[in-house]
Amino acid sequence: MNTIKSSFSLQLIITATLFAGLISCGGDKNKNSVALKGVDKSFLDTTFKPGNDFYMYANNGWLKKNAIPASESSWGSFNILHDEVLDKLKGILEASAANKNATKGSSEQLIGDYYGSGMDSVSIEKAGLTPLKEALDKINSIKDKKELGALTGELHTHFIYEIFRASVGQDAKKSDQEIVGLDQGGIGLPDRDYYTRQDEKSKMIREKYVAHVTNVLVLMGETKEIASKDANAIMKIETELAKASWTNVENRDPVKTYNKRSIKDLEKMCPSFNWADYFSKAGIKNIDSVVISQPSFFTDLNKTISSTSLDDWKKYFAYGLVDDMSPRLSSAFVNEEFDFYEHTLSGLKQMKPRWKRILSATDRALGDAVGKIFVDKYFPAEAKKRVTEMVDNLIAAYKVRINSRDWMGDSTKKQAIAKLDKVMKKLGYTDKWRDYTGLEISRDSYAKNAWNGNGFLWNFMINKLGKPVDRTEWGMSAPTINAYYNPTMNEIVFPAGIMQSPFFDINQDDAINYGGMGAVIGHEITHGFDDEGCQFDANGNMVNWWTEQDHAKFKQKTDMLADQFSSYLAIDTLHVNGRLTLGENIADLGGLTISYYAFKKSQEGKTPVTIDGFTPEQRFFLGWAKVWCDKYTPEILRRLVLTNPHSPGNFRVLGPLSNMQEFYDAFGVKEGDNMYRKPENRAVIW
Repeated sequence: MNTIKSSFSLQLIITATLFAGLISCGGDKNKNSVALKGVDKSFLDTTFKPGNDFYMYANNGWLKKNAIPASESSWGSFNILHDEVLDKLKGILEASAANKNATKGSSEQLIGDYYGSGMDSVSIEKAGLTPLKEALDKINSIKDKKELGALTGELHTHFIYEIFRASVGQDAKKSDQEIVGLDQGGIGLPDRDYYTRQDEKSKMIREKYVAHVTNVLVLMGETKEIASKDANAIMKIETELAKASWTNVENRDPVKTYNKRSIKDLEKMCPSFNWADYFSKAGIKNIDSVVISQPSFFTDLNKTISSTSLDDWKKYFAYGLVDDMSPRLSSAFVNEEFDFYEHTLSGLKQMKPRWKRILSATDRALGDAVGKIFVDKYFPAEAKKRVTEMVDNLIAAYKVRINSRDWMGDSTKKQAIAKLDKVMKKLGYTDKWRDYTGLEISRDSYAKNAWNGNGFLWNFMINKLGKPVDRTEWGMSAPTINAYYNPTMNEIVFPAGIMQSPFFDINQDDAINYGGMGAVIGHEITHGFDDEGCQFDANGNMVNWWTEQDHAKFKQKTDMLADQFSSYLAIDTLHVNGRLTLGENIADLGGLTISYYAFKKSQEGKTPVTIDGFTPEQRFFLGWAKVWCDKYTPEILRRLVLTNPHSPGNFRVLGPLSNMQEFYDAFGVKEGDNMYRKPENRAVIW
């Protein structure tokens, strides 16, 4: 299965948002006539020595003056940008919702009715659970566990992922073909470790989760006594699924998680589940094999199906359906969902305004419809042109850097350059907007619109089977502030949303732009050469293109980086997981290094200019640090450390820089400083 490399930002925190920073900017003429923006000194705290804690030196001025809003789990550069541009998208959606005469099936009608139905709180309150009645009736009508296959298939067609997860994506060993993939799933807490860890905090979260399940079942009509009993039965099922699940570190291994099996093998692996009925109801036809990410999970699933009563399975499915759909239901369900998932698990003190929640849901369901209107209205062609130039500069610098690596042999270097030459660049927005023909969206029911939208996206996905891989497809909508690398496509993707400050500003000093956007570009390119991406070739196939000796040296260097990050204490007694975050940490270090040398190359023949008292090299590193200026609630920080492949923001600054002699030279870091690492202990990879 294809695995899009974890994108640049922390997705648990940062929601989709929009591009706005370059709207009013001109081109080179404008750049020559306007004083370049330098370092924002309000962010600095010079009571910190750069070589002791560069993150605090670069950002504590801002951190001291800003608190996390009650409706947020973090607050920093991404969030501020998010709030600044949400109003632009709000204007688009409200204008669309106000137009009751939009052509049926047009982008304006679809997003207008979706957003309008979500803002109609009166109708939503009145509907209660009615939108889910048909699905709940199907669950309650089951007479035999043999029917679980068909039920699971029906729910999966709306991305209600009970028991396990299924998807269609590129075959990692035949990247020109699409294949069905099966993955572990079926749990309500963020990760398997939430069920298995025995510390007091984890035990408390499990108790609150059972209370949450109980409350949802009461809202569904059960008595408190029965709901409590059923909640414990549901927790038992989820705990068994969690114990059967692989760790998030194990799931990072693309070789270990590629297990191609015939349908007959799958049926032998888990005979208690009716796979024929599942695939039939899921609309998946004419397949003879699947890729199973965690085979042992499905073997254990067979035992769980057999040992669990039909009544308990029905409660599990009914609860899972309602809990997944709760954000689209009446306020009692929305409030209960917020209380556990946002307050208990993430530390939010109050819910986001309704318009923000419905706006985000509309963008998730109709990303290309929203994105096309947004791009037509706001995105200038010059922004795409300037970032394209920067991408080309970074790739050129990467080639030089690869050829200079003394730990790589010539044959490996040749393959690496071949892969770099074939990287596909997707910048700004797609040239092939998605066609939503056949999707029924109206003002009648917000929950029904969400149900229909998910069904449409499922059909879009499974209809890829048997067809050539569409290499023009995007995995993010144009307004998203994020980026990604996809190893099976060998592509880097930068939506319009990320082409703005603090990453990129056409009136910004080049040093800061390269420290921001340049490092982002380098980060995504480096994902093609991190510990996962390096196992895919130029065409996106999972094959080994390394000599044994070169790969051993590469692993030695990446092991050093993993150990370094595992030494960082994030919160209480919880350290960063250096193995879980290894790919992102390699990408940060590589991206920052490559961008530094691309910047230096761009300055050849120019006289270095000191701005705001900082040299170009110093401004470069300050540009990187400002990107990761962020505050977290204790709850979300704990959650991120346990589940997210990205390190917390402060370590994304301290970790890479402590390995870079270029940083030491820029700020005079010397032995005895907290960030100093002996040369032999520095991870120097790309």
